[in-house]
Amino acid sequence: MGLWNLYFLAKIYLFHTGQMQPIWLLNLVFALLLVIPLESRILRVLRQIIAIGAGAALAWRESTLPPFTRLLTEFSNIRAFTPGYLVELFQRFVPVQMVVAVVLVVLVYLLINRWIRTTTLVLLALIAMPIWYGTGITLPGAKAQQATAQSAGSARADINATNNYDAILAAFRQQETQRTATFSPLTATPDAQFDIIVLHICSLSWDDLDAAKSLNHPLLSRFDYLFKNFSSAASYSGPAAIRLLRASCGQQPHKDLYDPAPAECHLFADLAQAGFTPRILMNHDGRFDNFRTYVETEIGIQGVKMESTEGVPVAMRAFDDSPILDDFNTFDHWYKQHLAQDKGPVALYYNTVTLHDGNRLPDKRLTSIESYPLRLKTLLDDVDRIIDTISKSGRKAVVIFVPEHGAALRGDKNQISGLREIPTPNIIHVPVGVKLVGLPTTATPQPVTIDAPTSFFGLSQLVFNLVADSPFRQGAPDLAHYVEDLPQTQMVGENEATLTMKRTNGYVIHTPDGVWVEQQ
Repeated sequence: MGLWNLYFLAKIYLFHTGQMQPIWLLNLVFALLLVIPLESRILRVLRQIIAIGAGAALAWRESTLPPFTRLLTEFSNIRAFTPGYLVELFQRFVPVQMVVAVVLVVLVYLLINRWIRTTTLVLLALIAMPIWYGTGITLPGAKAQQATAQSAGSARADINATNNYDAILAAFRQQETQRTATFSPLTATPDAQFDIIVLHICSLSWDDLDAAKSLNHPLLSRFDYLFKNFSSAASYSGPAAIRLLRASCGQQPHKDLYDPAPAECHLFADLAQAGFTPRILMNHDGRFDNFRTYVETEIGIQGVKMESTEGVPVAMRAFDDSPILDDFNTFDHWYKQHLAQDKGPVALYYNTVTLHDGNRLPDKRLTSIESYPLRLKTLLDDVDRIIDTISKSGRKAVVIFVPEHGAALRGDKNQISGLREIPTPNIIHVPVGVKLVGLPTTATPQPVTIDAPTSFFGLSQLVFNLVADSPFRQGAPDLAHYVEDLPQTQMVGENEATLTMKRTNGYVIHTPDGVWVEQQ
């Protein structure tokens, strides 16, 4: 088989390191077809050409890479990436160390192959693997009844466990379909009314904060409420925005996000009924992946368009070379107009992509991974300044800091840094903070922490609790009163084809093949 031996040896190695789940029977058949002697040179060349395509397709199917159909779906978005970002992504998929290792392995193989019949050993291994581990083929109709281990250390979920996971998910779905947050009109007197400022942050999780050594940033201790166990559910921006803007209802399945939602699910439409004027602001143009359209639709009120950012300085360039504006200056530019024009309370949805993968800082030759800690510090400092600006204005506000999803800064054994196809707990477990600016008394020295599992539904209920009984009025209850009995939500992450559920130890993945896989 020549160099094809390395192809199969690499699969065996990747299987044992947990980076591939080979379909052993197909690999054995593939290898046998490669060793059949052919007299014709044309037929041998033709076989090699076909084998390259078939081998690549088979390896892709067996890897932890996103399904190829997903890649085709995202092709129009990928075409928008700058050449520099494509090179950065390629280096993550194929690091220099891997290239060096491959070259060394090929050289060693060419040397050893002179004295050892490598093909015989590879065929014996391919025969033994399906006998020892099974064929690797999931039969139709049985997908939900067997689990293929992602690595030698991953536990194989048995049929009973799988049925339990299906039942847990079904119960979760049933509960979420019945949930609707309760809200009341704004009852506060004018002097106790307040704005609601929602800062929707792209690409920040607790794990990213830890990786960037920013867990001790002063902003986190400045919040009045801090959610320690909050699930964003999504790992991409479009779905994340839809979930936040539909926060008044329970967590929908991913496939339902692109269907119309009941009117009562739209958080900002509910706030409009309560007396707030909705506004939309972004530090980017919102064109990538139709993000701006999603927001303007899901705000729930016709005619609410993105606020102008003309004249705001550009801070960096995005992965598609579009401009990204400075966060503080973007907000300050809008806030000055807001102070002049809006006398009543406003509900602002602000979206920032400052932390998005692929962003480039001017005059710095850093990859987006290397620049992430710098961009994160700037963003957190800017939110601090935003709070100070609101405080100095004399207006009262509830500032909500809520990330869309994590950046997957560290990556994991199943996906490289920056890839978020599998919405793991490290990606959807995000830091959420709420600051009440303008309280009549000194805020508590430490945030009121919410440790229970919570998601957007619980956050919306907190907002409605604050609207119903303004914390800015004289004689308002203690801050802890507003988070009593907040609805809890199990940590379930969802993408187009993959779902994850948090367990006591680790989590489980429901793969595109309909299989539950346990992960530590």
